[in-house]
Amino acid sequence: MGIGGTAKKLQKVAEMAEDVYARLNELREQLAEMRETAQDTRDRVDRLETENAEQRALLEALAEREGIDVETVTANAHIKEAETDESNATADPSDEAAAGETADGGDDAQTEN
Repeated sequence: MGIGGTAKKLQKVAEMAEDVYARLNELREQLAEMRETAQDTRDRVDRLETENAEQRALLEALAEREGIDVETVTANAHIKEAETDESNATADPSDEAAAGETADGGDDAQTEN
């Protein structure tokens, strides 16, 4: 192999190295942006958690003043949510679709006047 062939190969390797270096710099910038975004998100979540705690304290104070049992209200809400989630999980989408259509593809649902 002559010097010309070696020079071409070295040039190709140098170009590849430049491409890798450019891509590495892009990745560094993206990483810096992601870190900044993560920090902004963390700060926002912290503010929201603080605000939520303040609102909860206010609501509990108002509920206590009005004689409302917060734990009972919260427990009932969780029960209703669990029942809704359970009924949604057990519903079969194919049953719902079949209930609204006839065998010929028509809609059985009555239209409102």
